[in-house]
Amino acid sequence: MNIDIIAVGKIKEKYLSEGVAEYMKRLSRFCRISVAAVDDEKAPEGISAAEENRIRHIEGERILARIREGSCKVALDVKGTAMDSEKFADMLRKQFLSGKPDITFIIGGSIGLGGNVLQNVDLKLSMSAMTFPHQLTRIILLEQVYRAFKIINNEPYHK
Repeated sequence: MNIDIIAVGKIKEKYLSEGVAEYMKRLSRFCRISVAAVDDEKAPEGISAAEENRIRHIEGERILARIREGSCKVALDVKGTAMDSEKFADMLRKQFLSGKPDITFIIGGSIGLGGNVLQNVDLKLSMSAMTFPHQLTRIILLEQVYRAFKIINNEPYHK
């Protein structure tokens, strides 16, 4: 089982890096997992919609270049499908049993993902109707993947 997370932008805060490292360590007993960051483009306040689209497209090309061929692609998108933890675990289990054990989660930058990414994914997944900082989203996703493996393996985890 291979899980890749591709995110726009580097984590700058130490406490967030430590959280990512902790969940990577926990997940290492269940799967091969990697987290990769692609460079973000500067998006100053007040830029035009056309400039935002250009930035999302550039960041999207960087993301697409990092996706492993044959991987199931899941974009985190507030407009995507919402799942509770049990349904998320079931989705992961089915993916791993499908014969295509690679899954790539994609996290956009501060202005989201471009159409070039969203049109090329297998699933758009909403983590919440709320908006989270994209750097924090990595930890939330890693925690949910860890929780999913605990559910799949019928292991206890705090509720």
